[in-house]
Amino acid sequence: MATEADEKPVGTISNPFNMRDETPTRQVGLRMTIVARLQRNNFDRKVAALNVTRSQWAMIAIVARYPGSTQRTVAEYLEMSEASAGRLIDRLCAEGLLERRDRRDDRRARAVYLTEQARPLLDKLGAIATESELKMFAGFSEDEVNTLLDFMTRIYDNVSRG
Repeated sequence: MATEADEKPVGTISNPFNMRDETPTRQVGLRMTIVARLQRNNFDRKVAALNVTRSQWAMIAIVARYPGSTQRTVAEYLEMSEASAGRLIDRLCAEGLLERRDRRDDRRARAVYLTEQARPLLDKLGAIATESELKMFAGFSEDEVNTLLDFMTRIYDNVSRG
């Protein structure tokens, strides 16, 4: 006689959101974690053909968004140590995707910028991100997305306060 466990393929979850015995707040927290992981994994799979890692594309995106930032600032945005950010910046500089420049306002600090060589890669990453966003928010109205953004901002504010 087959049991329910025998009928399910090994290593798959039929419905990761089947959490009826959990409180609504617990369900939301767990679902946010699952959705974030799925999004990261899907994006990683799509950018693998570009030969870029998650750390690399995150660094490129932050430097594109905040050109001229210091290594310390970039590390803070990425929530990583300054030393780790420095090693990653060094690697991307060696690949010709980023460059360090002296800052006029502080001789001790160096600013980080994208190179022209990084622009096509950034465009491809942007296209993949847009495709992922369209899939994720299919069936949502603009008002619903804005409401969700408001909720997520409030959650972020609560969590970031420690």
